[in-house]
Parts: sequence; structure tokens; C-alpha cells
Amino acid sequence: MKFVIVGYGRVGTRTARILQSEGHEVSIVERDHEKVARAEEDGFEVLRGDGSEESTLEAAGIGTADAIGALTGDLNTNFTACMVGKEYGCRTVLRIDADYREEIYEKYAADVDEIIYPERLGAAGAKTALLGGDFNVLADLTEQLSIASVDVPEGSSAIGKRVVEVELPGEAHIYAHGRSREPMTIPLPQTTIEAGDSIAVMTTPEGIDDVRAALRADA
Repeated sequence: MKFVIVGYGRVGTRTARILQSEGHEVSIVERDHEKVARAEEDGFEVLRGDGSEESTLEAAGIGTADAIGALTGDLNTNFTACMVGKEYGCRTVLRIDADYREEIYEKYAADVDEIIYPERLGAAGAKTALLGGDFNVLADLTEQLSIASVDVPEGSSAIGKRVVEVELPGEAHIYAHGRSREPMTIPLPQTTIEAGDSIAVMTTPEGIDDVRAALRADA
């Protein structure tokens, strides 16, 4: 498959590398000179320019791409890039910051295929969104990171907190969330934890037990 990634910052870099490692064709759009140089060193086809301009995206191959990941830190650039991608029939994945209000989320969510929150989701989730993956299919992502599903017990200190507020040990992050007997999805910023919920956690293989301990009753 072919992907256009707008933005070669932390999330864009890791997302592009994951896709590349799996044999996909990836083009990068980036305006920062140093990031362009880094992307070229990493072996990517790179176009230096503004990802919100249609001519730039055309030059990056949006016309034949399967999906576009707009992963810069600027929401306006990301949304414009997704709207261009939509016109070309691409799957559209929009990066948005986790602290945006619900009405902002709803405004943008209606027009794109997937919204991601890098503060909690990470590059592996961005890749899954680009591929249109099922968030119930949770497996090892790399040799260093794994996904595990953890149930939130009665009495857990996480109950009542927003998903984006839950602090987990080490480098663990919540990847997806679901109510009892419901499919897991990327949680909205305002989603709160309830007893019996399931959360998918991305962490090192040895960190899973620490996460379960942190979420148990009276933790």
C-alpha cells in the first residue's frame, strides 16, 4: 500500500518507519529543513513544502495513495491535508491534541476517517488507523512493545478519571478503550473510566504486570 505522511516529527517519524518496515510505500511531506534531511537519511521519498497545499500533496503522490496521515502539530494544516486527501479518495487520518473540547472533536470527526491522539495513542496506533485496522485485534507490535487488554476492577483508582488523565507506570500508554462487551475504539478526550471497562495498553512486555497492579482495587 502507498501512504503520504504529512509531518516528520516524533509521531510521523515512527509511523513512517513502522509502515516502511512492513513493506509499504511511504512519501513524506515536511517543511522543516532538518526534518527533511532526517527523512531522506532514513530512506524516504521526501517533498519539502506545505502539507496544506494541494500542489505539494500532488507532487508527493496523493493521487495514487491509499491513505494520508496528517500528523503535524498544527490542526489547521492537518485538517486541510485530510480534506485534499479525501478529494483524491484516500483514507484520512487526522492528528488532534487530546485537550481539544468535545465540540471541536465532533466538528472534525465528521469529515475524516480516523482521529488520533498521539499523547496516548502513539505511532503504532497511527499506523493501525491508516490501515483501517480493527482495534480489537491486539498483538505484539515490535520486539520492544506489546499490547495487552486489561479489565478495570471495582474500586480501581482509575474509575471516574478521563482516559487521557490516567497515569500508568513506566512508558505505558492507553491505546484503546471499550465498555463491557463492547468493541474497543480510540477513546475520546472526555471518555471516563468505569468499573468493568477494558483498556488496551501499549507497554514493554515486562511492564504488563505493573500496569495491572496499578489498576487493581485500592491501587
